[in-house]
Amino acid sequence: MHKIHFAAADYPLAEQALSELTTRYGQTLIDQAQFVVALGGDGFLLKTLHQQLQRQLQPPLPVYGMNRGSVGFLMNPYLPDNLPDRLSRAQGVVLHPLRMNTLDTAGDSQTALAFNEVSLFRQTYQASKLKIMIDGVERLSELICDGVLISTPAGSTAYNLSAHGPIIPLDANILALTPISAFRPRRWRGALLPHRSVVTIDVLDGKKRPTSAVADDTEIRDIQSVQIREDRSVSIRVLFDPDHGLAERILQEQFLP
Repeated sequence: MHKIHFAAADYPLAEQALSELTTRYGQTLIDQAQFVVALGGDGFLLKTLHQQLQRQLQPPLPVYGMNRGSVGFLMNPYLPDNLPDRLSRAQGVVLHPLRMNTLDTAGDSQTALAFNEVSLFRQTYQASKLKIMIDGVERLSELICDGVLISTPAGSTAYNLSAHGPIIPLDANILALTPISAFRPRRWRGALLPHRSVVTIDVLDGKKRPTSAVADDTEIRDIQSVQIREDRSVSIRVLFDPDHGLAERILQEQFLP
C-alpha cells in the first residue's frame, strides 16, 4: 500500500472526497508520505505544488490531482477505486516554474514562483504603460494595455489562451508573451520566446498608472519593474493517468472547434 497524503480544497465537494478517500486508504502524515493527492480544481493543484516547494524537500513529493473543481485541466478524473494502482501506473511530468523578481515604487524587492504564468495588470481605470526588454534588448518602448503575461507551456491553455495567446506543446521549450487588451501598438499580438529568455518589464508613469504583478496566486502591487525567467533549478513532478497525460491534452486543445 502506498503512503498517501490527501489534501482538499475548502469546499464541500472536495471535503466529501477527502472523507471518502481517507476512510478507504488512510491518511499518511505529510512527512512520511510517498505521494500527495490533491482534491479540488486547477487552482488548488497549483497551491499544492507551491506548498510542496515551501517544504524544501529534495526532491519534492510528486502530486497527483483528482478533479473536484470546475475545469480541472491539470487534474485526473475523480475515481475513488483502485487509487494505489493508479498511482503506480501514473506518468510524471516535470514542471519548472517561472521566477518573478519585482521592485516596487517604495524600493522594496520581492520574489515569487509561477507554474502557470506571471501577469501584470493595471490597478485603476488608467491603462498601464510598459516597456519590455528581452535579454537586455528593448523590444517595445511603450505598450499601452490592461496588462501583459508570460506563460509556461503548462499554463498556456489557461489565462494565456483566454487572452488569445498561443497554446504551447509541453516539450517546446518556449514561453508565451501575450498582451492583455493592448491599445498601442494595437496590432501587436505577442511573441514566442526561448525558455532561457530573461524578460524585464518596466512600468512607465507608475504613480499615475499603478500596475500589479501576479505569479500564480501571489500578487505584488505598485511595481516599478519586474524580471521574469524560467528557473530550471526548481522542479516538481505532477502525475497523470496514462490515458490522461498533460502533453496529449495540450496537443488536443489545438484542434478543438
